[in-house]
Amino acid sequence: MSLPVELANLFRVKQKSYKMVLVLAMIDTWQETQDQMLRIDDVTRRFLTYYQHKESSGLTVDSPPPKVANRWESMSLSQVRSLLDTPIEALRSVVVKQADGAFLTFADSIWAQGEAMLLELQDYVNRELDLYHSQLGQELSLSLHESLVHILQTYPQAKTESFTNHALGTLFRKKLPEQLRLLPFVSEHIKIQGSVGMGNWATVPWLALMDTRITKSTQYGEYIVYLFAEDMSAVYLTFNQGVTKPIQERGRKEGYKFLQQKVTEIRESLDFQAFSKDENIQLTSAGLGRDYQISTVAYKRYDASHIPSDDQLVADLEQLMTTYQEYVDRKLQTEQVEDPEYPLETVEENMDDEAVRGHLDGIQSYIKNKGFAYPPGLIENFYLSLKTKPFVILAGVSGTGKTKLVKLFAEAMGATSENGQFTLIPVRPDWSDPSDLIGYSDLSGKFRPGRVTEVLLEASHNPIKPYFICLDEMNLARVEHYFSDMLSILETQEWRDGHIATDPIIHGSSLVQDEDREIYGNLSIPENVYLIGTVNMDETTHPFSKKVLDRANTIEFNDIFLAQFPDEESEVGQRPEAMPNLFLRCDYLQLVDAYNVESKALITKTTDTLVRINGILEEIHAHIGFRIRDAVCFYMLYNQRFGLLTEDEALDHQLLQKILPRIQGSSASIRRVLLNLMRECVGSSFAVNEYVEDTTSLFEGNKLKSLLDQAKYPRSARKIASMLRRLEEDGFTSYWLS
Repeated sequence: MSLPVELANLFRVKQKSYKMVLVLAMIDTWQETQDQMLRIDDVTRRFLTYYQHKESSGLTVDSPPPKVANRWESMSLSQVRSLLDTPIEALRSVVVKQADGAFLTFADSIWAQGEAMLLELQDYVNRELDLYHSQLGQELSLSLHESLVHILQTYPQAKTESFTNHALGTLFRKKLPEQLRLLPFVSEHIKIQGSVGMGNWATVPWLALMDTRITKSTQYGEYIVYLFAEDMSAVYLTFNQGVTKPIQERGRKEGYKFLQQKVTEIRESLDFQAFSKDENIQLTSAGLGRDYQISTVAYKRYDASHIPSDDQLVADLEQLMTTYQEYVDRKLQTEQVEDPEYPLETVEENMDDEAVRGHLDGIQSYIKNKGFAYPPGLIENFYLSLKTKPFVILAGVSGTGKTKLVKLFAEAMGATSENGQFTLIPVRPDWSDPSDLIGYSDLSGKFRPGRVTEVLLEASHNPIKPYFICLDEMNLARVEHYFSDMLSILETQEWRDGHIATDPIIHGSSLVQDEDREIYGNLSIPENVYLIGTVNMDETTHPFSKKVLDRANTIEFNDIFLAQFPDEESEVGQRPEAMPNLFLRCDYLQLVDAYNVESKALITKTTDTLVRINGILEEIHAHIGFRIRDAVCFYMLYNQRFGLLTEDEALDHQLLQKILPRIQGSSASIRRVLLNLMRECVGSSFAVNEYVEDTTSLFEGNKLKSLLDQAKYPRSARKIASMLRRLEEDGFTSYWLS
């Protein structure tokens, strides 16, 4: 016969084997006495005998509560009887106390189904116990002690190494969660997530256990979390609260007050035996580590030099988990649990490098199925440029699809005008200051935010999602006049607690009204905002200064496929799943972030090429500095990591986008520089001296075509040829004149 649903699901959640052994002890007692009223002392004796027999036989078995005894053989019947209160309560739907707890019996519904039902239940319990003990044996293979010691000893050195695919990241994100999942007291409701940072090493790495019925993210709600001190002097096992959402909603001052109030309430309502309930947790002096210190309800500190044994560590975690589950049960019974959606939170924080190619293929398919065709490699180049720095310029003649590229790329990542993640801002010719973008204070002192400020504010409240701002025809006005503040602030990017932060773009002290200071005060440029400008390359627009060019990748595309028609058989492209900001966010801000054994060879090779090019550019005072060197190296490293372009193709794009836009003029020195750069692109066989006085012969017959066919960097070579032709015909040349 099959068991009823309420019995078949009786042990679905196993924190210990106690419930199963209790039911077996009750059935064994009934089989001996044939009495439905089971003396609690008889059941207790059989319960204890089960564990003592397993223990003496050297078999895998749950240990007794560590505060009561170390082994079952030393447990008294009174201690075991007290222990049984918890499983009896957990089985109250099928186990009933009688005569003030002197007797136990099964519910009437079970007795009504006869002896066959009890025998079937007995077989079921034995099968579940066998499965449980096999999993418990696997759990014992986890050495939490060794893992914690390893992290504390190796994390400082790891922070000097490449973040990508590091073994410590795998330990936090995969191995430890998988092993902790096997612990018998970790229920199916628990989500386990570890972090060593997002693209860069975190100041305070962590490993959290969250009950998904009250929180699915470490940004809100309550959970258990291991927190490692910044100096790796200790690790703390804590009952904690998410700090991000309260601070975003209330501001830092009120957010702290809210968190501290919750700390007091929880401490008063729960018993945290052997755990500290004070403010002495020391993680770091500032940043997110300081936020954790504010939000911690209870903790136990493990000094790096005295990490306890596995038995003690697991016992501590079980004790805190029991307290946590008590809190969760109360909250579910008494409160309307808030469950904001963080759909992108589940994406693995260190996005698999191999997955990037697949995501880009999905973006390309979406764009193609929308009826737009772009040159091969353009999407990859656009992605690498945004990944290198969140400011890109798309240049070309009118009508080549520059604005459409930005819109479709954003759409393919889940960013649309409708959800506020894509914003198109047409630039006006009369813009002469940043007020139209950032905002201004009116005569009454009220701050009137510009469109960019509105986007920055929204993006700061949704840090997981990417936000795109497209400045359409951005060189209709002088970029330095209305955009210089943004460019300067972008240069202040730095790592703070595993996230990228900038100086404020709006200082609180500059705002008059308290309400404005609360909303906009010290607003900075979040790491999930990407700025793309489109420009038309003709005589009606303003040129760019080196300040702008140094800070952007300038992508030119003038290839127009008029004969490209929509594919009648292709289906309208469904938008790929929304992608997190991590897909685009840069991993390197300074060369030291990327410089390690694996990357050293490519960085050195790329820098050697740039040194040669700088020697050429010095003649016209157009040579580059550290900012461009770093950006080019980052671009090359991302390309190597993701396997998107060949090394020569990638460097070709960088020469075209970071070097050639700096060149313009009419002098003979401009011609010499362009010819020397041509030789760099096509090879040493190119005779520069042959064309120093007159480049006309370069364009005769098939000479130029044969040069371009053999060029190492063909895109840059074609652009240089175009600039030389313009210099020959008009006496002046510029990257910006096609």
